[in-house]
Amino acid sequence: MSHNCNCGCSSEENSNQGLQIIPREQSTPLTSHMEIKISGMTCGHCVSSVTEELKEIDGVQEVEVFLDAKGVSTANVTTSATVSEESIRNAIDEAGYTVEAINA
Repeated sequence: MSHNCNCGCSSEENSNQGLQIIPREQSTPLTSHMEIKISGMTCGHCVSSVTEELKEIDGVQEVEVFLDAKGVSTANVTTSATVSEESIRNAIDEAGYTVEAINA
């Protein structure tokens, strides 16, 4: 049986030859969020240091730090890949502060 389409074939039996299914790449990366409790931060410079160190980790997309100068501060981190607790702890330690808890 013949048909007219825009692919250039002239019959149904030829229309399936060479068919290749190519999966599309995911256009939006999956993201995850984690909340990190950090002690020892007392000023805006502390916030900048922690933010900078966390953003250097592969997969970290966004960092938002809420300073509690007299207690435990909170960093909300959005990632596009799996990020280990060890890399989070190392980054915050590098900035000079202490991780109290990580909630993924």
